[in-house]
Amino acid sequence: FFLSLHLVKKTKGKPEKQICQVVLDHFEKQYTAELGDAWSRVRDVLTSPWCWQHALLLNRFSRCPGLESSLTAQGFHPAFPAALPYLPAAFRCYIRRAPGRFPAQKHQPGRLKEYYLLNAASLLPVLALEVKDGDDVLDLCAAPGGKSVAILQCACPGHFHCNEYDDVRSRWLEQTIESFIPDPLINFIMFSKLDGRQIGDLKPELYDKVLVDAPCSNDRSWLFSGDPQQAVLRLVRRKELSSLQFQLLRSAIKALRPGGSLVYSTCTLSRAENSDVISLILDSCRNVMPVDISEMARGVSQEFTFFSGTQRHELLVLPEKGRAWGPMYVAKLKKMSSA
Repeated sequence: FFLSLHLVKKTKGKPEKQICQVVLDHFEKQYTAELGDAWSRVRDVLTSPWCWQHALLLNRFSRCPGLESSLTAQGFHPAFPAALPYLPAAFRCYIRRAPGRFPAQKHQPGRLKEYYLLNAASLLPVLALEVKDGDDVLDLCAAPGGKSVAILQCACPGHFHCNEYDDVRSRWLEQTIESFIPDPLINFIMFSKLDGRQIGDLKPELYDKVLVDAPCSNDRSWLFSGDPQQAVLRLVRRKELSSLQFQLLRSAIKALRPGGSLVYSTCTLSRAENSDVISLILDSCRNVMPVDISEMARGVSQEFTFFSGTQRHELLVLPEKGRAWGPMYVAKLKKMSSA
């Protein structure tokens, strides 16, 4: 059975998403100050869901004959060039400039999905992590599971620990993994519902690679908050997120072996949750060094727009029309020795 790939049309009679004005006003003030002229282009994309793009990450464990040639015929092309510093042969992601969304494949017990729909920028933290076969890997905040699935498209870790503190999101994570990964490999994955801030003390220096895809201000979804009161509460609590992110990073560093590397990512444009958190970690943890990821950024600059005001160990993807990927912040660190 070959799934016919047609873009989903807008459902007749279905109300369009409404922008939450209180969030937009907040973003307008903050991001004009932080991004300057770039904000108006970013705002045009974030407030226009019909121009958002979706990538297809193909599942190497469930190859669908003819899928890649069908995608090519429909104007899709590989998202990542072979010249990248790290790009596993089995890693396949297709994008095209035209907006639109393909139908997501439904979860069917015992049947693996052929592709995962996602924002292509969310794969950059995984490529920055450079997971190799046999690595012991921790995905500290793993739900809904897209980056965990992507890691397993890159390599077969010696031990893969997927952690998600929230109960509902944890079940979502496990279902996502079951939909993409065959049973023999799932047996090598450990799922847990631990507080990520405590994992470093519970499992010190156990991992070669750690991904911290941190809870953050999700700019895209917040702009369309249906409940204005919830939106106001989110904005009030937003100031607390950087403290949580810092604590998660401290925990992740403790969980890393000396010589191991860590990637921190968010899907917000907020400097307080991105560069400021990384700067605080670098200032407070003497055993951590920044890792240059500018070569990866240069390698994908044809498809992604980056904010110019970042340092070599970090990047910030800015959505713009025709390249509506992001927001996505990525930073890479390396642990030099025990604290």
